[in-house]
Amino acid sequence: MIFKKKTILDRELIRNYQKDKNKKWVGVLYQRYSHLVFGVCLKYLKNKANAQDSTSNIFEELFDKLQSQEINNFSSWLYTFSKNHCLMELRKRKTNKHSIEMGTHLSTDQVILTSEENNKEDKILQEIAYENLEIAIENLSSEQKNCITYFYLNQMSYDQVATKTNLSLNQVKSAIQNGKRNLKNALIKK
Repeated sequence: MIFKKKTILDRELIRNYQKDKNKKWVGVLYQRYSHLVFGVCLKYLKNKANAQDSTSNIFEELFDKLQSQEINNFSSWLYTFSKNHCLMELRKRKTNKHSIEMGTHLSTDQVILTSEENNKEDKILQEIAYENLEIAIENLSSEQKNCITYFYLNQMSYDQVATKTNLSLNQVKSAIQNGKRNLKNALIKK
């Protein structure tokens, strides 16, 4: 199909769908990105059948999401949306497992298995949180990104950051403060 070669940009497909609500436009996005969404789902859900179900559910949700949201970079947005969908699936499973465990007596083997599964899920959730933080840092202004990176990740002092960035001490402090606020706002939205 001609759409597969990206002769029509993603944002044009989204605009077309928003105008005429014809599902063929979302179908083109599905052709372009379903394998990527499936890969994200498989990475987090660790099960092919669950990943296929989640991929279908994500594209079903797109019909409403594309009507109500302004999306500038579809592929990045879709990646984050897919990741968050998987996160919610993992949370649901964790809640369901906990409910089942509370109502039944578990053997020692089952408790160990459940504990190991919870640790895996916790690690996945932590990985998702780190990835969301990395994305949020990348979306900061270059001044804020550099100051945050040097100060928190490289553990430099304010003076060292000022020297490294050629900014005044007050500019560094302001960039770090504003960067932290922007990161917090970006992560709350996710």
